[in-house]
Amino acid sequence: MAMDMQGEERIEAPIQKVWEALNDPEVLKACIPGCESLEKKSDTNLEAVVTLKIGPIKAKFQGAVELKNLKPPHSYTIQGEGKGGIAGFAKGGADVTLKEDGAAATVLTYTAKADVGGKMAQLGSRLINSTSKKLAGQFFDTFNKKVSGEK
Repeated sequence: MAMDMQGEERIEAPIQKVWEALNDPEVLKACIPGCESLEKKSDTNLEAVVTLKIGPIKAKFQGAVELKNLKPPHSYTIQGEGKGGIAGFAKGGADVTLKEDGAAATVLTYTAKADVGGKMAQLGSRLINSTSKKLAGQFFDTFNKKVSGEK
């Protein structure tokens, strides 16, 4: 079951700082909802453990995250895939674009895709869709606050 989401965040920080944060495992770990660990395996490969609750199903996913199509400091693609045992699998990615908005601000635009299968896919597309949108929104909202220094 596949979903598409898009959004935009205006971040009160210079483009270079936003770019560095998008490539920083510590920052990403703090922003990914339910992320328990995120380990850098190489400059573009990370390993993640994420626990998510979708409706009545709570699952721990173990998987890989890859950064692709890097065009610093303007855009990249982040892709992840995780297996949640009996709950099924989840995979997704986002194309992220940064644009300078004056010297001290950056506009981040994202187009995200997510796909789930197994037991979770049986929960129905409305619940999966709304949860995916909420999780994507949470990630970028937290990211924005972290990078712009808001508390």
